[in-house]
Amino acid sequence: TRHGFTLAETMVVIVIVSLLILIAATNPKGVITKNSFKAKSQGFIAALEAASTSAGQSDKRYEVIIDIPQQSYLLREISSSNLADVLEEEIIAEEDFGANCAVSYVLFDDGQFTNEDRAKFRASRAGWQFGGIIVLLDSDERPWSIIVDRLSNIVRVQPGEAQIVWPRSKNELPF
Repeated sequence: TRHGFTLAETMVVIVIVSLLILIAATNPKGVITKNSFKAKSQGFIAALEAASTSAGQSDKRYEVIIDIPQQSYLLREISSSNLADVLEEEIIAEEDFGANCAVSYVLFDDGQFTNEDRAKFRASRAGWQFGGIIVLLDSDERPWSIIVDRLSNIVRVQPGEAQIVWPRSKNELPF
């Protein structure tokens, strides 16, 4: 009798080796981490845009509440006059930022800053009540700025920590 490998055994070994090479070449941890940060940040931006768009198309008010200690956010339709209470039926979306996406701080365009409390962005038919910058950190601790522009109602993202352009005093103006 002859001893050797069958065709089926050889094919199984080739498939297993190919999978190991594929896993080593793609570095799945890096791909998953990048996609997770991108997915979480895009979901958050979508919530901000939904609040702005929905408020602009109706007489309803919407609010995105960022809970920095809990690293989560929620989108709600404001239906009561008491803004402090969030009713269960008002919540449209509620999401955690996750392990690969963290809120570092929020800076509003009126100078208010928070890195350990809740931050609220309210939108009505007239636009955002306040604009500001939300700084997110990816898994490598790199900052990304989500800019809520109350003048144009545009929400955009850019790498790094963006700066708010503060109004100039009369003494600083050239005319």
